[in-house]
Amino acid sequence: MYMEAKSAGLTGPARIGRVTFSKSFKRVYYGAQVFQRLPGGGFKANHYDLATGEEYWISGPREDGGDRLYGERVPVAIDEDARAEYWTEIRKQPGRVSEADANR
Repeated sequence: MYMEAKSAGLTGPARIGRVTFSKSFKRVYYGAQVFQRLPGGGFKANHYDLATGEEYWISGPREDGGDRLYGERVPVAIDEDARAEYWTEIRKQPGRVSEADANR
């Protein structure tokens, strides 16, 4: 999934990584973080971190690499355990598997 922190404004630190979901799909689990879906959504965020209250935009990664909510070309980190699948299955660019940044 694509996860972008929104507490600092429209653009924040972002990454692509593996997550799991609750049975109801209202919670997203990433490492030690637990995200809850924002009731009614929001204009820049759709989840918040249960521990910190920080808001996030979480969505599936896009084939065209335009993952950021507002289309900025700012680096997006890719977790090591998701990198091969991201470049081969999502972006269809297997020659880029060694790249750790989705917006180059």
